[in-house]
Amino acid sequence: MSRADRAESASASRPPSIDRMANWPALAALIRRVGRPLVVEALRAWAEVRRGQPDVADPDACASWCEGRLAGLANPTLRRVFNLTGTVLHTNLGRALMAEEAIEAAVTAMRSPATLEYDLEGAGRGERDDHIAPWLCRLTGAEAATAVNNNAGAVLIALSALAAGREVIVSRGELIEIGGAFRIPDIMARAGCRLVEVGTTNRTHLRDYAAAIGPDTAAIMKVHPSNYAVQGFTKSVTAAELVPLAREKGLPVIEDLGSGTLVDLEIWGLPHEPTAREAIDAGIDVVTFSGDKLLGGPQAGLVVGKKSFIERIAKNPLKRALRLDKVRLAALEATLRLYADPEKLVQRVPTIRTLARPATEIHAQAERLLPALVQALGAGWQAGIKPVRGQIGSGALPVDLLPSFALSVKAQGKGGGLDKLAEAFRRLPIPVIGRIQDETLLFDLRTLDDEAAFAAQLTSTLTLLPLEGEGQGGGA
Repeated sequence: MSRADRAESASASRPPSIDRMANWPALAALIRRVGRPLVVEALRAWAEVRRGQPDVADPDACASWCEGRLAGLANPTLRRVFNLTGTVLHTNLGRALMAEEAIEAAVTAMRSPATLEYDLEGAGRGERDDHIAPWLCRLTGAEAATAVNNNAGAVLIALSALAAGREVIVSRGELIEIGGAFRIPDIMARAGCRLVEVGTTNRTHLRDYAAAIGPDTAAIMKVHPSNYAVQGFTKSVTAAELVPLAREKGLPVIEDLGSGTLVDLEIWGLPHEPTAREAIDAGIDVVTFSGDKLLGGPQAGLVVGKKSFIERIAKNPLKRALRLDKVRLAALEATLRLYADPEKLVQRVPTIRTLARPATEIHAQAERLLPALVQALGAGWQAGIKPVRGQIGSGALPVDLLPSFALSVKAQGKGGGLDKLAEAFRRLPIPVIGRIQDETLLFDLRTLDDEAAFAAQLTSTLTLLPLEGEGQGGGA
């Protein structure tokens, strides 16, 4: 090869300048769609990975590559999915679904200026808590209320405001850890408190609390063990039993209900979960619980109790760091308003509706969907309907399970591939999240609220993942 030929070949495999490539007509449509900065970023990557290759200066090849690289940016990473895991309040999938009234209130708050901290009557500064505190007091019987961004924040600010630099007594059996490494001892340390453990893991008596009270004690704390249960030879002291002791010693009692609820779930045949009103009626001074679990609202940490303590909490410097924005306040107020009519909650609050859903209704839904699933699976899979037991989730009623029915998928013969099949379901336009148990892929239908969309997606999918060499899928 002559020197001229070598120079021409090297020039052909050398990328043009980024500015020159960005002006290629082949990239014009992409630039209009996503913007020049992102295309320039993709071009730099193209120049690096294709350096020395013959097509590095090919506008069409470059445009196609950049199109593929940037395609993912057009899709949000926070996506709608079908939660068919069997866990109703799934932390990783967003916990509670909000009522339409809450969604509408949140959208209105996003679209327009709102009276977040404005008093229309006095034409002056208002308080954020004024939107939700009256409802929380009405529904729990508390003297006062406030709210922060989640229940961990509620516990943190309550301890910081009422016990910083002093001791807080907690039973060893209540030193819980929940998801995300939330540990009561760690929260106490961050709040500036000193933890005093009493009793043992399985047995704590009232005399243990009494013996631990000293001149530096600031509060007694009860923590609802919402994500586990200690059974067998056990003894615990109820919050109501602690109140007389605390009153005698001039100490507040703080109770963290965890999930928390404003109504007795037994109305719908569900196991009993302690309510905020029960805690207030028992004389607890400060009660904390979540907004996005059994309540069925947005993420929030709700704090109710005696006015003198709530005022100290609301004035704590952490309040500004942990406060709710207008969108969640609007959704929370709308959700709380629904609880004024408990008889209609099962129709209006998705979380309550899902928890109270009869198993017979779920089975009927499974029968309607099974044929479409069989057709979508194709060869090598056996589909059927299986009775299952799901859970409420997010630390609510960990022992009590919900009877339900699931669409089940097993490989016929010795064919495997369940992980790949589960992945195929997650790649659908609306990803379907199930669970694998005993070599069976299960889709628990208790939480399937959009049957039409789920069925349409199966019908349009044709074959998800046939196993070659196996028999045809069929009902079981």
